Amino acid sequence: MTTAEPFDRIYQRACDRKGGRKALDALLGESVSAAELATIADNLLLGELTKKVFQSGFVWRVVRQKWPGFCEVFFDFNIEKILLMSDEMLEAKARDERIIRNAGKVFTIRHNAMMIDDVARKHGSFARFIADWPTTDIIGLWAYLKQHGARLGGNTGPYALRAMGKDTFILSTDVEAYLRATKVFDGGINSKRSLAQIQQQFNLWQQQSGRSLAHISQIIALSVGENLVGMQQ
Repeated sequence: MTTAEPFDRIYQRACDRKGGRKALDALLGESVSAAELATIADNLLLGELTKKVFQSGFVWRVVRQKWPGFCEVFFDFNIEKILLMSDEMLEAKARDERIIRNAGKVFTIRHNAMMIDDVARKHGSFARFIADWPTTDIIGLWAYLKQHGARLGGNTGPYALRAMGKDTFILSTDVEAYLRATKVFDGGINSKRSLAQIQQQFNLWQQQSGRSLAHISQIIALSVGENLVGMQQ
């Protein structure tokens, strides 16, 4: 049985650790509205997926530095142009010094462009599909990206969604540790059962607080661990 605290207690502890309400709130990021997200061009969303795929297991700073090169090499992630690229073209792109040369990850760009194109044909745009997905089942959207996309499992898909502006929690090390310590879940963190238990708890916290999933997971992370005021982050 879960021993998770009511959200106001978690929030107060985070405030105490970070120097007060204003200091804590200043640390929280913002999601965009569903209406705003739905208007984002699909090529930009392919770019976000690609960026997170390349950042996974790599130094994020290097990916950011190389990003202008990625945009040049992959036509600003124009979906139609990416879909026309042959294996030979992708292999050549994977050797381009303007990007991080990883052929396996380069091939995900076309695969994820195919997913986006398929969704857009059915729903008008990939952005609309993402925007309309209910946050009360955000783990369902994670599962969709993992199943239909390439290298979007684990936290890669959620981080990409967060970068797009979609409201989602992130199972960071601190968040996972808290959820496990309070018995929100008791199995493998990526099992369907565990994710359903975690989603249920986040839905409850959202009802208690009226806050976004993103803010809830950020506040949990700031309420535990070693991220005290004055400590190296």
